[in-house]
Amino acid sequence: MLKLDGINKIFNEGTPDEKNALDNINLHLAAGDFVTIIGSNGAGKSTMMNMISGALTPDFGSIVIDGNDLTRLPEHKRALHIGRVFQDPMAGTAPSMTIEENLAIAYSRNTKRGLRGGVDKKRREFFKQSLEKLHLNLENRLTAKVGLLSGGERQALSLLMATFTKPAILLLDEHTAALDPSRAELITKLTKELVEESNLTTLMVTHNMQQALDLGNRLIMMDKGQIILEVGAERKSALTIPDLMTEFEHIRGEKMNSDRALLG
Repeated sequence: MLKLDGINKIFNEGTPDEKNALDNINLHLAAGDFVTIIGSNGAGKSTMMNMISGALTPDFGSIVIDGNDLTRLPEHKRALHIGRVFQDPMAGTAPSMTIEENLAIAYSRNTKRGLRGGVDKKRREFFKQSLEKLHLNLENRLTAKVGLLSGGERQALSLLMATFTKPAILLLDEHTAALDPSRAELITKLTKELVEESNLTTLMVTHNMQQALDLGNRLIMMDKGQIILEVGAERKSALTIPDLMTEFEHIRGEKMNSDRALLG
């Protein structure tokens, strides 16, 4: 479903600020895989997500999604295959538009149809049924401006919109990090439910090691632009946070004092 082969990316090449952001990244996801990603600041997590989404282009290597080589495809065209939720709850939705207008845009994303005529009676009922899954009463606020929603409500809406069309790949880039604990817990629960319901192939970057262990069937750890650890489903289910810290120390030979040191 997703194949990253030999991905390399250097920023500021040939200058004193040169940084090898991604160093020979190889990652293959089968359909339905849910992979959580952990690593310190600067490990290359978001760079890899931007590479998959098309916001960045690799210097070397290839990106294949659902059998299609998208390595050089621009971001707006690649969006037909990808759903993404960002860390910032203000991203991913249009604040000046209503809930139903935002949903109509998301719903029509891979049909090449615009908003005009997109909110008819049948579709409005479908939107209501979809919003009921969020348990936030948004199904009764379809004409409310999205800019008036709370951060948690907007993030829940962004998550629903990203999964609407059952994308080939769902990218979750620290999508609970900016929320208070109760809202983060809600979004985590919704993530699990929506991904499982549609069997979505998912990559999730998280700053929370316990969340990385609790969600998904695979886990990878990144450091200095490399994938330094890959853990499959059977082993992942038995791992603890101290186990992950020990793995990092064994691989890198550096003592970690806390999970925050690892995750930045």
